[in-house]
Amino acid sequence: MINTRGRSDRAKIAYYEDPSPGTGALAPRAAFRSDARTLSLNGDWRFRLFPTVAHAEAAEAGQGEEDGWEKLPVPSHWALHGHGAPQYTNIRYPFPVDPPHLPTENPTGDHRLVFDLPADWPEPGDGRTLLRFDGVESCYRVRLNGRELGTAKGSRLPHEFDAGPQLRRHGNVLSVRVHQWSSGSYVEDQDMWWLAGIFRAVTLLHRPEAAVEDVFVHAGYDHRTGHGTLRVDASVDAVPAGGRVTVPELGLTLATGETATVPGVQPWSAEAPRLYEATLTTGGERVPLRLGFRTVAVEDGVITVNGRPLLLRGVNRHEFHPDHGRAVPHATMREDVLLMKRHNINAVRTSHYPPDPAFLDLCDEFGLWVIDEADLETHGFIYGDWRGNPADDPDWEEALIDRAARMVERDKNHPSVIMWSLGNESGTGRNLAAMSRWIRDRDPSRLIHYEGDWSCEHTDVYSRMYASHEEVEAIGRRAEKPLDDPRLDARRRALPFIQCEYAHAMGNGPGGLTEYQRLFETYERLQGGFVWEWIDHGLRARDAAGRPYFAYGGDFGEPLHDGNFCADGLLFPDRTPSPGLLEYKKVVEPVGICVDAAARTVRVTNKYDVIDLTGLAFCWSREVEGRREAEGALDVPPLAPGESAEVALPEAFAAESEGEEWWTVRAVLAADTAWAPAGHEVAWGQARARGPAVTRTPGARIAPVSAPRAGDLLTLGPATFDPLDGSLRTLHGLHIAVPPRLNVWRATTDNDRGPDEARSLAALWRRHALDRMRHRCDGVAVEGESLVVTARVAPPGGFFGLLVSYRWTSERTSEGTGERPGERPGDGTRLDLAVDIAPDGEWPCPLPRLGLAMGVRAPLDWIEWYGGGPGESYPDTRRAARTGRWATTVEEFQTPYVFPQENGSRGDVRWAELRGPDGGGLRIEGRPAFALTARRWTTEQLEAARHPYDLTPGEVLHLDLDAAQHGIGTASCGPGVLAPYELRATERTRFGVGFTLPR
Repeated sequence: MINTRGRSDRAKIAYYEDPSPGTGALAPRAAFRSDARTLSLNGDWRFRLFPTVAHAEAAEAGQGEEDGWEKLPVPSHWALHGHGAPQYTNIRYPFPVDPPHLPTENPTGDHRLVFDLPADWPEPGDGRTLLRFDGVESCYRVRLNGRELGTAKGSRLPHEFDAGPQLRRHGNVLSVRVHQWSSGSYVEDQDMWWLAGIFRAVTLLHRPEAAVEDVFVHAGYDHRTGHGTLRVDASVDAVPAGGRVTVPELGLTLATGETATVPGVQPWSAEAPRLYEATLTTGGERVPLRLGFRTVAVEDGVITVNGRPLLLRGVNRHEFHPDHGRAVPHATMREDVLLMKRHNINAVRTSHYPPDPAFLDLCDEFGLWVIDEADLETHGFIYGDWRGNPADDPDWEEALIDRAARMVERDKNHPSVIMWSLGNESGTGRNLAAMSRWIRDRDPSRLIHYEGDWSCEHTDVYSRMYASHEEVEAIGRRAEKPLDDPRLDARRRALPFIQCEYAHAMGNGPGGLTEYQRLFETYERLQGGFVWEWIDHGLRARDAAGRPYFAYGGDFGEPLHDGNFCADGLLFPDRTPSPGLLEYKKVVEPVGICVDAAARTVRVTNKYDVIDLTGLAFCWSREVEGRREAEGALDVPPLAPGESAEVALPEAFAAESEGEEWWTVRAVLAADTAWAPAGHEVAWGQARARGPAVTRTPGARIAPVSAPRAGDLLTLGPATFDPLDGSLRTLHGLHIAVPPRLNVWRATTDNDRGPDEARSLAALWRRHALDRMRHRCDGVAVEGESLVVTARVAPPGGFFGLLVSYRWTSERTSEGTGERPGERPGDGTRLDLAVDIAPDGEWPCPLPRLGLAMGVRAPLDWIEWYGGGPGESYPDTRRAARTGRWATTVEEFQTPYVFPQENGSRGDVRWAELRGPDGGGLRIEGRPAFALTARRWTTEQLEAARHPYDLTPGEVLHLDLDAAQHGIGTASCGPGVLAPYELRATERTRFGVGFTLPR
């Protein structure tokens, strides 16, 4: 009986509010294909949307059939086709929390399809026909030819109905009423867009007499003997069925229910996804199967598969497409898997629901470890201190067990699935325990995961999210803070540990990946984790002027939303890899390459879990000033997992050219694989063999500072200065719109702003007015051949600041005299700036950055540089940046985050050349190396922007030449910037830059 919480006025509760999983759906079973007939019902359906259930019922009773109907594709979400609007929330429910009841405003969509059966469809008396829905959000009622087949909840779960008795040869009318909100919505609060509709496939399945009703493949592997074991259970009409299984490649035939030992079988793993084609044959049909032999266990507190411990280099993957929402095309799923494999990702947590079953087929085929997660999250109850949480309410037990069962039964034959997850962020409670018991009884061959209960009473792994580096290290040492219950504490301390979510990939970041990975690789108990998350959930849109952008929460006029918190992925919405993904690829690369240029050796370590290095080829290259001077192959032994070897690099070369010398060693695929072509780079290492890090053209003679007449500018080599404040006005004929001066501010990142902006680092910076620094010129003086400007830079209202000295000098270089015909004035001179910064007073917070900001009014649109690249990097996100010579446009120098923020910095720049269409421009040399950003808008404009279309390129190229920046961290959800990457104003800083014409 449903507990109506004392509402005696409700004599009968509506089916969409009933906490039960629904009525009429058949028992869950495995997803499989066969030679039996199927008919896809995907395509254009008729559709009409009502604001409330009452409106839909009134229309059903009183209006003509065709009134108000429009076309709608199925699968789809109606809000993405002009019917209503999407809404994004992270935790809060977008309706009053009064389970299981819903507000009257409950958008309800009627879907209608008229179809004929194919001419060769079996006769009605020949077996049964099932109607299968693979995903409908959030509750639906199904009618066929006027007769109700049933109702269902569980948006990301399959439901099948017996359609045979109602089918006709011609003119079948299928009606599906879908409610946006239902009791199911209370357990589907999963940090995503709320998008109702029939968003997965709809299919008619013919089930002939003696067809397979269900099949369960048990394919284990004993790593000690090298033997596999195989048993295939099958049923017809819910009873064990006779049949046979053939595996031609193994020369194997066995009866269903029979266990066979298979000598010499090759096991399945994410690194070597060996599948064997098999066929299950009964009297009614043939079912193709793909067998992957593998055994999952916890041994001595460590997760193992086939006896080998795992290190999960994972991602959390919501199903998302910028045009189709969760109706993800198969080609896009395949693209996701290939991108993961190419970026060294080996594991996926299906956050926070079972994915389209085709995705798991791809994981089996290409090789990914999978945590398959139940369609369950009740996070919004946290705001009521978990009162009424369905995870602990007996009225919801049937629904939650149904969700677990439909996941397990559908996906139980996938070798890629190594853990079942009870769900996400649903507190604790009796129903989670019941789900765990049901899964363990049904499938004891896999591990059970759930992060929300830190006691781990009903799980096989200790899982956390966003634990700090310090806490993770303590857990690795099995020295974490004890539980109050000694029995549970001892049990948990013996379990393996994973971070089911960490390194929140929102906007610019995440930082701290290297330090997490170092811990994972140090302590055997720490078995890796899953970055949150795979892709930004930005919906493709256009502004009023027709400019494209990706929309986030609030862009559709929603009164309640969580802004751009949905844009927190390693991929941009169009599936372009972000700098975060490139950083993650480098951090988790499965081959360690440590180059010792001085000793002319490289240490190679195999960090794979299972395979040796025979599939890789190694090559070396020697670069001088970013130009490749020599290259060749490197002979590396086929190291087994965990093994290392020291390999000699080629003998020293004569210095063919002067300059900084680097050696790079790369590991690439030796041959084509299913997921990448030969030559695809898996890992790399780099080391400097010869300095100095900064090269400098020797000067011929020093240029003096001119003595200006009244009203004139000071002249120093190729530059002019304002004599009143010493600001640079022109340089090599270029107009300096923003003279170089000390800058400490950056456009704040999502991680700077954090989940609570009022208490964030960005708020601290603004509270101390670091975004409004004031500059006071204390003196302009000519000292010998130098122009020296002294100043104090401080925030309004602050009792602290920075004392700065700018020393300008110029010298004639040996590259030109400036006097040859056709040479421009100053062509052969360089302008040097030495900056000396000292903190003044006690700084109450770290600095966002420390460097020079300047602006050049010139059509400079091409950048070439020697330093870190090719993409952006920051102090704690620089592993993927390699030293080299790079070039791109100013436009491509930007990183197009969904929410604009600080971006595009290239670190360790020795020199950069900015050029325009006429070939003219400017060369900037660092002393020492600097970090460079270049953009056609100001930092203030970038800070104010909410979408890329807010940024209009101007005539001035704005440059930041940074001596240092504060790190990035992952404080949008997780730890902030680690201490080594904080930028503190505690010591004197000296740096310099030189300006010449491009070479």
